[in-house]
Amino acid sequence: MELTKKERAMLDGEMGKAAAKAMEILVAVGKIYSAGRMVPVGSVQIAGVSYKTIGDAGIEFLQGFADTGAKCIVPAYLNPAGMDLLEWEGMGVPKAFAQKQLEIVGLYEKMGVKATCTCAPYQIGIVPKLGEHLAWSESSAVCYANSVLGARTNRESGMSALAAALCGVTPEFGLHLEENRKAGVVFELECRLKDRYDYAVLGAHVGKIAGERNPAFVPRAEDKKPTNDMLKLLGAAMAATGAVALFNFKDATPEFNVREGAEKIVVEQKMLDETVAKMNTGEEPELIAIGCPHCSIDEVCEIAEKVKGKKLGAKKLWVCTSRGVKAVADAKGYTQVIEEAGGKVVCDTCMVVCPIEQMGFGITGTDSGKAAQYLPGFCKQKVVFRRLEDMI
Repeated sequence: MELTKKERAMLDGEMGKAAAKAMEILVAVGKIYSAGRMVPVGSVQIAGVSYKTIGDAGIEFLQGFADTGAKCIVPAYLNPAGMDLLEWEGMGVPKAFAQKQLEIVGLYEKMGVKATCTCAPYQIGIVPKLGEHLAWSESSAVCYANSVLGARTNRESGMSALAAALCGVTPEFGLHLEENRKAGVVFELECRLKDRYDYAVLGAHVGKIAGERNPAFVPRAEDKKPTNDMLKLLGAAMAATGAVALFNFKDATPEFNVREGAEKIVVEQKMLDETVAKMNTGEEPELIAIGCPHCSIDEVCEIAEKVKGKKLGAKKLWVCTSRGVKAVADAKGYTQVIEEAGGKVVCDTCMVVCPIEQMGFGITGTDSGKAAQYLPGFCKQKVVFRRLEDMI
């Protein structure tokens, strides 16, 4: 790889042990993917935060970096943790888990990473510019940044993202390069797309077909332009059921570049209905968890309107979001409405990375294609994949 004078100095240890170790990681990744050089990044988003996902080995890894005096030189932000960092006791999170989780967040903060603890940083003012290079690692955030914002990032590992934060660069390959951003498969939509849930179902279906290819979507003429929240759920589901990191949606995303000879596939409603049937493995949820990816303020408002005046009874409702969005929800009265119905606005975490299987839950309801994909294997849950209004 062609390294700048500064990058070479980092690799040679002239800028400290942490920078040398981080640059060694980045160079190794670059060589694997035949990157010619590094590219500066505007921000970094780091996954590998929940104790459930990284365990004691992850703590040891982070401790090793922190002990060498590692410090981020570009803005870096955390993905969701395994619990609400302030209200974990009220959630029923085991104390032993909580202690480990707080240790992990503390190590990241020691290195200068901001404890935003959200998978949707673009909802709290962290909005990359069109064409800006990033080193983000959360799959849904990567898909949104590339597709909806037109930024450029590969799906980094938690390790390579942290290395990028310490060095300010990432290897230039994959979706950082224009030639790799064209769509390889086009989905012509003849299905119903009226709300967020429909887009989540579409993403769950298409992700399995697209795999690692960049998909493009051509909607029916009568369909309304999707909102950003709809596109968020579409991308998150495709990233979970497949490995999609970039999609194009005609007249809705800043890019619509289709590779010559791209495969064309028609999506009919019966295909989506079959996908829903396969993903539904439970009947009545014990926990209804919304916010995978984290809810925007518009989504929190919509949920509050749907539960207003209702009582959830034995069912628990979590509305997962960032602490920044919750502050707005508090001010607008949405949080109070949800709590009066028996629900809870949960910050810093989500149903996938929280240890819900240790907290007495066996059947979880969600309207997220991503969560519906991950909950059975990762959380040992039976899944109810429906619209919120149907579950309550």
